Amino acid sequence: MSGLILEISLLVAKIFLTLAMAVTAYRMLRGPRAQDRVLALDTMYVNAMLLLLVFGIGSGATIYFEMALVIGLLGFVATVAMAKFLMRGEVIE
Repeated sequence: MSGLILEISLLVAKIFLTLAMAVTAYRMLRGPRAQDRVLALDTMYVNAMLLLLVFGIGSGATIYFEMALVIGLLGFVATVAMAKFLMRGEVIE
């Protein structure tokens, strides 16, 4: 019974995270300002990271957890670089 509950909850999580990524992609493409697009990109990488973690929990493979860690690190650096570019107009001083 608990295995069935786990499978159903993982399926529901995958559906909701995919839906959240679709809404975020819409905001990234149609965002009225650059700040909205950066925030949408930040939300997109968090959703992608969580989706990989859900896949990792479902399959038990460790590669998904490592990929989620890499996406988290690269997403943070990209968000900081874009925020700095929007504030000052250049990334490297």
